[in-house]
Amino acid sequence: MPSTTVGTPPESDDVSLSHGLKQRHLSMIALGGVIGAGLFIGSGAGIAAAGPSIVLAYALSGLLVMLVMRMLGEMSAAYPSSGSFSAHAERAIGPWAGFTAGWSFWVLLCTAVGLEGIGAAKIVTGWLPGTPEWAWVALFMVVFCAANLAAVKNFGEFEFWFAALKVGAISLFLVLGVLAIAGVLPGTDSPGTSHLTEFLPHGGEGLVIGLLASVFAYGGLETVTIAAAESEDPVRGVASAVRTAMWRIALFYIGSMAVIVTLVPWDSKAVVEKGPYVAALDRLGIPGAGQLMNVVVLVALLSAMNANIYGSSRIAYSLVERGQGPKVLGRVSGGVPRTAVLVSCVFGFGCVLLSYWRPDDVFAWLLNMIGAVILVVWIFIAVSQLRLRRRLEREASRQLVVRMWAFPVLTWVALAGMAAIFVLMAREPGTRVQLYSTGAMTAALALGGYAWQRTRAKL
Repeated sequence: MPSTTVGTPPESDDVSLSHGLKQRHLSMIALGGVIGAGLFIGSGAGIAAAGPSIVLAYALSGLLVMLVMRMLGEMSAAYPSSGSFSAHAERAIGPWAGFTAGWSFWVLLCTAVGLEGIGAAKIVTGWLPGTPEWAWVALFMVVFCAANLAAVKNFGEFEFWFAALKVGAISLFLVLGVLAIAGVLPGTDSPGTSHLTEFLPHGGEGLVIGLLASVFAYGGLETVTIAAAESEDPVRGVASAVRTAMWRIALFYIGSMAVIVTLVPWDSKAVVEKGPYVAALDRLGIPGAGQLMNVVVLVALLSAMNANIYGSSRIAYSLVERGQGPKVLGRVSGGVPRTAVLVSCVFGFGCVLLSYWRPDDVFAWLLNMIGAVILVVWIFIAVSQLRLRRRLEREASRQLVVRMWAFPVLTWVALAGMAAIFVLMAREPGTRVQLYSTGAMTAALALGGYAWQRTRAKL
């Protein structure tokens, strides 16, 4: 049990933050937040490795994500906080756990801001050759940094419209794909099941590679539980987002993978070179498919940048509020932790500069270090839920608005699934270095957090 001398976090960690997010913002963040840039960018390599079994890979990883979101939703509805899983880990396990989960996720989000900026800049420079990539990244960073500095409602408005565009685009893609498969789309012939005959073209090894690729495509779903703390009705927002997570994951991820591998041969070079969505649209004879998808991918990348600047600043703010970081990051003005926003943006742009200055050593080391952070966070979520559920049931003042299914069986099943993914990562040469690098960072943060906890306990 965590030391009682250190104390537990306050019931609300966000008394200084505004509540400028409306329910429509939170609803669309929940709906569109599931459609991340990883779905459009990383799925091609997964299809090339797993073939049609990529549908199974996304289904298996999707089930794990559903369980994680359910656990996180249960805790976040009971204890709304901008610290989300970090605050829950501190409450359930101890300050060192909140410290480790929070700062590792902050590094992940800030690095992701830089990576997404680079990806977005590459698309724009493809349209405007000769313009420097770093300048576009800087422009995107300034726009989203300024929006997040001004007011939380700006973040909400950006995400509302970004999410609407992403949802509209992928919904249209699914409708066209289903019509083509059914043979009722004019100008196209249904491929039937001819592309699905080799379900496991590379055997179990290909499925494993596809599974690992699919797991990391789901990163970013946690943002809605962070944002809920600044909404008009945090409990309602979290409950709604979590309860609809299942059909959103099934429709957008698993559904689109099924459409793609049915329409396009899994071994088509276009799947990797152009991207699976462009390859599928080309198959349907949609004019300008490549540019249309580039617009959608650009929107997804910019949306992720915006969300990660927001999420990293709120995680940092919550950590400082709980005495686990430099006090300067906890300064709030106009209901916004502006110093935390600025520092997160500077860190992200620093990652961009490293990609140009030290791409083969420092930048590569940083990418490997964040490779498995999302799995570490999921483990903290599961362990926290195991410990907090009993406590919540004993607290008469707390109502379990969201309940984890079949507790504690499915929580243990989720933990077993995460352990299995760690084993698979250790077996694959391409992911082994990520696993070990993330493990080293996590161990260092855990030791630092534990030392801080012991020091505080003696005061």
